[in-house]
Amino acid sequence: MKLLVCISKTPETTTKIALNEDGTAFKTEGVQYIMNPYDEWYALVRALELKEAVGGSVTAVNVGSAGNDTIIRKALAIGADDAVRINAEPHSSLYIAKQIAEFAKSENFDIIFFGKEAIDYNGSEVGAMVAEFLDMPFISYANKLEVEGNTAKVAREIEGGVEVAEVQTPFALSAAKGLAEQRIPNMRGIMMAKRKPLKVVEAVDFEDQAKAVAYELPPPKSAVKLIDPDNMEELVRLLHEEAKVI
Repeated sequence: MKLLVCISKTPETTTKIALNEDGTAFKTEGVQYIMNPYDEWYALVRALELKEAVGGSVTAVNVGSAGNDTIIRKALAIGADDAVRINAEPHSSLYIAKQIAEFAKSENFDIIFFGKEAIDYNGSEVGAMVAEFLDMPFISYANKLEVEGNTAKVAREIEGGVEVAEVQTPFALSAAKGLAEQRIPNMRGIMMAKRKPLKVVEAVDFEDQAKAVAYELPPPKSAVKLIDPDNMEELVRLLHEEAKVI
């Protein structure tokens, strides 16, 4: 089985978000970057488990500059067989999806894995866009995947229950919590990653249909207000007039 895992670079989860003076870009100075946790912990590990169960190969792909190679090498250290970096600065979800789709369309992957979202923009867009470009089924927020031959059963949580879908390969899915358990690369994996192939391919020309022109931070949170337990009228007033939840 031939599997593709799409990985992205995101700021470390405790990063303090700051913007430049005109609000057009995120300040990157001093920011520590990591592999997007949903890509690493769930998508990549479930692909590796599937390879171990039925055979095949796992390829990691990333759209980005040479500065992303360290993060891509981590995917190799965890167990991916090879990796591809599409040499381009990612401009938008649509741009990234187009680059991944152009690479994947001639490779005949059976399953394309994505994390359910990137923790920086939380868009949950790229997986569905790639599936559309490749004209293949897409199942989002999967937390269970079983494969038998060319048929897969994918479960995902929905409001009030669990939905189970049956789909034929090839298809794409996005991975949510529960699909797999995090793996930590060991020393052997780290050493082997240095010898595994990391191929760089050039991006295809593609014009974005839209672009972000500005960002703004949410208003700062107000301080905690402590209300005397005997003063329920004040609590109700604050919930109604300030919090606006009743």
